[in-house]
Amino acid sequence: MRLKSLQDPVSAEPPRRGARQEQCTACHTPDSAYLWSNERWRLKSPPAPSGLPVVVILEPRAHLDLGDLSTMHAAELGVLTVRLERAIRSLESVAQVHVNRWGDGTAHLQQWFLARPHGFLQLRGPFMTMWDEILPPVEEHEWQMNLEYIAAWLADD
Repeated sequence: MRLKSLQDPVSAEPPRRGARQEQCTACHTPDSAYLWSNERWRLKSPPAPSGLPVVVILEPRAHLDLGDLSTMHAAELGVLTVRLERAIRSLESVAQVHVNRWGDGTAHLQQWFLARPHGFLQLRGPFMTMWDEILPPVEEHEWQMNLEYIAAWLADD
């Protein structure tokens, strides 16, 4: 194994996907593609199971990034983050929940929730996202049940 050399810095960073609202995929995706939604927030999952029991993504309905959130949106994000973490962690197959936001992909805020499977101590920490791509996918039926459970938890307000 060889370490990859660090490239020289660029003078201008490229724009993120969906920097303009009219080009934003999230803004043009119907609610039917989401697990749960309300008047200001929507929750989705990747299209197929991965190696983790749950991966879900919370997005504001409005074209906002983290630093653009109003005080109301910020407060709701805090409450929804706690509710989602509780819902996911209450699943028997889940030990912990990692909450992440990466700012380099899309300009529309996406807060990711990744569940570490119970008993898999080697997956602890920030490299769990890499393990997600290596582990065999969770059974489709279990994955679907987990997503339905989380959506029901949020709907039960």
